[in-house]
Amino acid sequence: MITGSILIAIVGYFVLLLGVAFYTSRNADSESFFIGNRNSNWLLVAFGMIGTSLSGVTFVSVPGDVGKSGFTYFQLVLGYWLGYWVVAFVLLPLYYKLNLTSIYSFLGKRLGEKAQRIGASFFILSRTVGATARLYLVVSILDVFVFSAFHIPFWLSAAVILLLILLYTFQGGVKTIIITDTLQTTGMLLGLGLCLIAVVKALNTDISGAWQMASENHLTQLWVTDVNKPGFFLKQILGGMFITITMTGLDQEMMQKNISVKTLKDSQKNMMLMSAILVGVNALFLLLGAVLHVYQAKNPVMLGNGAAAGDDLFPALALSEAFSGGLGIVFVIALISALFPSVDGALTSLTSSYCIDVLNIQQQQLDESTRKRKRMLVHLAFATLFLLMVFLFRYINDKSIIQFIIKFAGITYGPLLGLFSFGILTRRKVKEVFLWPACILGPVLTLLLDLLSNPAYYEQKLKLKLGLDEISSTVFHGYKIGPELIIINGLIVFAALRIFSDKTNALDR
Repeated sequence: MITGSILIAIVGYFVLLLGVAFYTSRNADSESFFIGNRNSNWLLVAFGMIGTSLSGVTFVSVPGDVGKSGFTYFQLVLGYWLGYWVVAFVLLPLYYKLNLTSIYSFLGKRLGEKAQRIGASFFILSRTVGATARLYLVVSILDVFVFSAFHIPFWLSAAVILLLILLYTFQGGVKTIIITDTLQTTGMLLGLGLCLIAVVKALNTDISGAWQMASENHLTQLWVTDVNKPGFFLKQILGGMFITITMTGLDQEMMQKNISVKTLKDSQKNMMLMSAILVGVNALFLLLGAVLHVYQAKNPVMLGNGAAAGDDLFPALALSEAFSGGLGIVFVIALISALFPSVDGALTSLTSSYCIDVLNIQQQQLDESTRKRKRMLVHLAFATLFLLMVFLFRYINDKSIIQFIIKFAGITYGPLLGLFSFGILTRRKVKEVFLWPACILGPVLTLLLDLLSNPAYYEQKLKLKLGLDEISSTVFHGYKIGPELIIINGLIVFAALRIFSDKTNALDR
């Protein structure tokens, strides 16, 4: 009965999204799809981007990790907040000054068309791998806790979810997802708040009492002061700042919505409001994680052969018999609401980047109907690729590997950091033949350094014995690379570009 109610709620939620999409996509054209006719309301963009900045994985992983890491994730969140200031007051003015539709057009203007295609290629690779890995993890949760009760096969549930996302983004693009993301962010935040209240109530206490319980269970540690650990606070703050600069400010999906706002000033207000709300929302996720672990310690919920833990803790508790079916419905709708903004935005931005940066559709003398047909074919192709990637992850069927894939997708953002910083901070012209080698060198060397710094992590994820412990201790002396990985990556690419550049042939910006 409970799972039946949840399924009805899911169907109703999808119908609502499709209705919103139908209404907002009327009279939409390519300009609407790519940048919302540059007329988006900055408050709606700010609120909707909260859902895009988080994801279904964040929704279950941040609370699930509190049992192991306490509140140390908040160090990274503080770094994110600093990064949004850089995006708002360094990158956004540049994008508005050049009146960009694709942010990688800056690389084309500054370093040549090949640099633009390279930047777009790394974005397409990173966003495709990262978005589909996150999609797989969430669909897997729904498959285990909801769809399996109705004997709905995984392939069908994944295909239907992607089809629905395709349908509501197909016509309106950014113009539509500005509205749907606002709806989905509302669903996610309401779900977060209601779940927190329900678990606190189940502990027969209030928020202050729940905090005291979490402290007594040593779940509220915030700062890590050991410089050798990946969680060292300075690594987390600096790493978080550059993660935001790269994965928000240099990411077409995130910036596509920002530059759809009419004026730079409003776009900056959007960015700062969003960053402030995100700090509070992440704090609530951590508090929820603490009370979930306190509840699990008092009233263990079993899953499979053991007690639910990690990414499975939140869904297992929310959908357990200990709570009413209403909480299960709230959790599933909130989980979907957290998932969809990251997937629909990825699908739309990948279509935009491929059409503009690879096909160069805006520079071609095409009528609107031809342009629209090409755009829709690209959109359909990326949706198909998403589905195939989800099936691939299902075949791998290993959450540990998927988390590594997400980490690798983050590593591939390094060349974007190197390219943009080189283009902004210097006036040198890179010899075109060396652009690809420089951009490949960064991720390869970074991955190698990370492997040598923490071989145990890769042995665990890949289930292989690498035998690198002695080399690691000799080279790094116990130092573990953390979120600063993306900074190292960008510096390597920047240095390589500097070596293969020529001051005398500098381009004017």
